[in-house]
Amino acid sequence: MKTVKIGIVGFGTVGAGAAATLLANREVIAKRTGVNLELVRVADLDITTDRGVSVPAEKLTTSADEAIREADVVVELVGGTTFARTLILKALNAGKPVVTANKALLAKYGEELFAAAEANGVDLYYEASVGGGIPVIKALREGLVANRIRRIYGILNGTCNYILTRMEREGADFAEVLADAQKLGYAEQEPSLDIDGFDTAHKASILASLAYGRWFGMDPVAVEGIRDISLADLRYADELGYRIKLLAIIKEISGQVEIGVHPTLIPKNALLANISDVFNGVMVEGDMVGQTLFYGRGAGRNATASAVVADLTDVAMNIASGCPRRVTFRKEEQFAGLTPSGEVQSRFYIRLQVQDSPGVMAAVTKVLADQKISISSLIQHETAGGKEVPLVILTHLACESRLTAAIAGLKALRAVSDQVKILRIEDL
Repeated sequence: MKTVKIGIVGFGTVGAGAAATLLANREVIAKRTGVNLELVRVADLDITTDRGVSVPAEKLTTSADEAIREADVVVELVGGTTFARTLILKALNAGKPVVTANKALLAKYGEELFAAAEANGVDLYYEASVGGGIPVIKALREGLVANRIRRIYGILNGTCNYILTRMEREGADFAEVLADAQKLGYAEQEPSLDIDGFDTAHKASILASLAYGRWFGMDPVAVEGIRDISLADLRYADELGYRIKLLAIIKEISGQVEIGVHPTLIPKNALLANISDVFNGVMVEGDMVGQTLFYGRGAGRNATASAVVADLTDVAMNIASGCPRRVTFRKEEQFAGLTPSGEVQSRFYIRLQVQDSPGVMAAVTKVLADQKISISSLIQHETAGGKEVPLVILTHLACESRLTAAIAGLKALRAVSDQVKILRIEDL
C-alpha cells in the first residue's frame, strides 16, 4: 500500500479538524482507497494551545518550511492572501501538490497559483474553499463536465442565511439577530466580510471560474450585503410569494458572463428558498442535466475538514497511480467577456415612500414606462392616516441601466421620498 505523507500548515479550527480526521479515519480511508495518508507534520506559530485533538508532539512544528520539506502533499489552512500565497507558491515550486481552503486567495490569485501548479506538474485542489462540506467543486470540475453551465445560484454564507432566517421567522430586526449570531459564534465580532457580501463574492468568483474556464478575479463581481434588509422587505416578499436570500448569481448569456452577489427575492416554492439557518445550498443548471442542487453545512470544523481530506485522498490517489494533474483547471476561450453592468437584466423589487394623494400612482408608473420598465405586481396598503404610504412594485425583466435612470426619475418626483429600496428577483 502506497503511503503519502501529509503536512498541514495552519492549526486553527479547520487545521485541527483536518488533523483529527486524518488521525481518526486513516484506516477507513486506506481500506476504501488503497492509499495510506500519514500525517507527518502540523505547522503553526502556536503549537501549545489545546485544539481538542491529540497530535503527537513530534509531529508539531513552528516551521512551515519543515512541513513543506517533509510532506508529499502540503495543506494550506492559514488563511489570508499574503503568507498563504508565498507558502503555496513555495510548495508548488518545490514540486509538492497543495490542498487549500483559501477562498480569498484563490479569488484574487487563482490564475497565478494554477499557472505555478501547471508549470511544476503538480495538483492544486480546493474543494473546501466553497460550501464547506458540500462537494460542489468536484461536481463542477468532474461530475458536470459534459454540460455547458447556464446558471449557478448559491446561498454561500451561513451567517447571512442565519440572520435572514431568524428575521423572517421571528420578526426580529437585523441588529438584534446579528448580536445573537455573534454570541453563538455564527458571526465574527467584526462581521463585515460576511454581512457585506464579500465572503460570498469570493466563492462566486471561484465558481464562475470553474464554470466558464477563466479566472475572473474580484473586480467584475457586483457585491451587495444584507445590512439594509428590513422587516418590511421580508414581509412584503412573503406576501408576494417570495423569500429574501443573499444569493450568488452566476449566468452565461450569449457568451457573456454575469457574476454578482445580491439580497434577492426567490419564490418560496423553490428548493433554495427553503434552505434555512446556517446551511448552504448551490443550484447548478447545465444544458444536459438541467438543475442540480447541493445542500449541506457550508462552514465549521468538521464539514470543512471533510472536504480538505477528500481533496487529500484525490491527490494521494493521483500520486499512487502516477497520474498527477489528472484533473486540471480547464481553460475555455469561447466566452466573449463579462456582461457590462448596465446591460445586466433582472426583475426588480422597488419599495417607495409616496404621498397619499391623487395622481401619484400615475406619475410613478409613467416614470417606469418612460424607461420601458413593465410592472408585474404592485402593493399599496391602506394606512390609518399619515401623509406618506409605502408602495411596492415588482417589475418584469428590465435592464439595470434603465432601472437606474428610472430610480433617478422617481426620486425627482415631489411625491416620492428619497427612501427607495431596490432588490433583485430571480425566478428559479
